[in-house]
Amino acid sequence: MNHQHDWIPTPITADLVRGALDLERTEHGVLPHRLPARARVQSPDGQLAMAEAQPSGVRLVFRTRATAVELDTLPTKTVYLGAPPRPDGVYDLLVDGRLAGRASTPGGTVLTVDMTTGATETRPGPVGTVRFTGLPDREKDVEIWLPYNEITELVALRTDAPVEPVPDGARKVWLHHGSSISHGSDAESSSTTWPAVAASLGGVELINLGLSGSAVLDPFTARALRDTPADLISVKIGINVVNTDAMRLRAFTPAVHGFLDTIREGHPTTPLLVASPILCPIHEDTPGPTTVDFSGLSEGKLRFLAAGDPAETVAGKLTLNVIRDELSRIVKQRAADDPHLYYLDGRELYGEADSAELPLPDLLHPDAAAHRRIGERFAELAFRTGGPFAARPA
Repeated sequence: MNHQHDWIPTPITADLVRGALDLERTEHGVLPHRLPARARVQSPDGQLAMAEAQPSGVRLVFRTRATAVELDTLPTKTVYLGAPPRPDGVYDLLVDGRLAGRASTPGGTVLTVDMTTGATETRPGPVGTVRFTGLPDREKDVEIWLPYNEITELVALRTDAPVEPVPDGARKVWLHHGSSISHGSDAESSSTTWPAVAASLGGVELINLGLSGSAVLDPFTARALRDTPADLISVKIGINVVNTDAMRLRAFTPAVHGFLDTIREGHPTTPLLVASPILCPIHEDTPGPTTVDFSGLSEGKLRFLAAGDPAETVAGKLTLNVIRDELSRIVKQRAADDPHLYYLDGRELYGEADSAELPLPDLLHPDAAAHRRIGERFAELAFRTGGPFAARPA
């Protein structure tokens, strides 16, 4: 610790945390979750458990005159057997909505995953500290965005001036659900995932329920969306249904209806935008499952492959084009009785021209530049005058 500061500790309580649906008390501090406990107990899937505990879009928000801030955390970092170590997760510091610093912390718990067998091993590690100094000496709103790709226990917060919560309600709340692309995939940091970029441009508060590998129309996720207060809601559906080969068209259609029905139970007139997948050439006309090409793993190169047979689409196997057609049809049908329901073709966010300019590095996920573009496009399409999320006259 830098002892030139007279540090003031502040308990990390719910009124300082945005973007989480639940805070679990641990032996070290608090662990943000993006699904409530009642949802978490309904799935034994390890991928979902890891994804919802990775705090994409979760941030500490407070008002202070502090010029220095320290945050102790216990991260859980994922290492894939045979692959080079991944860089430490990034903590973004925003002052009055503008990026003012970035930091990482070494150490933490290490979760080693063998992608060929699915076996995992956990090695405990120490608490680390992220430190920001040189902040402007004035009253300001400070946000610390947590790494989207590291489970992060919040241990202690210290500042060199008192901290107070920032009152809620100044901005509309946008609640979004999607796949790993919404979760963050290969974005630069949590404040630069495409939903975070879109939220910043749209002037809204983000709750990001992008769940890597886990946007498969789970009923408990629909109930979480139903029960979370929000002014605007979007659901991005499709790529994980294909990745996992989770269902065929016969099951997909009623599952989408049920998912939307559940959301509408809690938000009957909230603007609700259904977005189909962005362009993903390997799965446009080839069904899942998605498999991993391990041939370049030792060099840090990971690619995904489409393992399905296009001929099986006649038997109901799902491709991205099949899903887009069905989502468009479902939304058109429902919108006859639901004037606040909208559809967005994901290729308007990232399409053929974008794929040529900014190809998906692993054939599945956008890179940092593509995240920014998708976020800018979403903001333009959704928040513009006349868009589904545009302010309506009182």
